[in-house]
Amino acid sequence: MYGVRHYLHEDFPELDGTLATLKSSNPQFAQLVSEYDQTDKRIYGIEISSRPVADHYVDGLKRKRLLLKDRIYRLLTRHRG
Repeated sequence: MYGVRHYLHEDFPELDGTLATLKSSNPQFAQLVSEYDQTDKRIYGIEISSRPVADHYVDGLKRKRLLLKDRIYRLLTRHRG
């Protein structure tokens, strides 16, 4: 959706416990989640602002967010308890 934050705990509610555990115990995973959150914030900021931004730039950010989310999901399901 346009102009909406995409929080991992809302997208993967069944994996919320695993998400919290991995964030606190695995620095590489925590960095991946941080990169996802920063990318999502950047997209959200662009979408709600009135500044013109090149479509290819926003599309690139959205692709990056999707790839990060896929990596995070794979790690979460691999470590699910």
